[in-house]
Amino acid sequence: MNNTTKTELKKRALMAVRDYGVNLTHFRNAMSEWAGFNATDMECLRLLFLKGTATPTELARHTGLTSGATTAMLDRLEKAGLIERRPNPNDRRGTLVAPEKSSSEKMASWFESARNAQDKLISNYSESELEIIADVFERFAKLWDDERKKVQKE
Repeated sequence: MNNTTKTELKKRALMAVRDYGVNLTHFRNAMSEWAGFNATDMECLRLLFLKGTATPTELARHTGLTSGATTAMLDRLEKAGLIERRPNPNDRRGTLVAPEKSSSEKMASWFESARNAQDKLISNYSESELEIIADVFERFAKLWDDERKKVQKE
């Protein structure tokens, strides 16, 4: 492979990563709107499904919302039956937020079509190709996390 070909392939790969990010953001925004929430509400739910529980302060830090806006967001999500607030066993005055048990099934149904499409797409690749794909996405995930940390330090 000559340098021109490699340069063009690098450019194509980076453009594909850019387009992936843009289209994923558009999809997430469309899903949020369809579900009747805003993007921050959905981001909060994603975090809760990953962590299991979080304090309102952690959610505010993660979403960038003020404490008042975080309370309003949690009120919306609780009213929709997607989260529950529990007493924090480590802090008598504190609260923990967790996904409502039925919310995982409800939200899974929202993303069923996307999951099926992803499965159909990824099933076309061999094991060795899947290793490369997984490696690339894992490295990009770490890259973006590292870059986020740099920005937040400034």
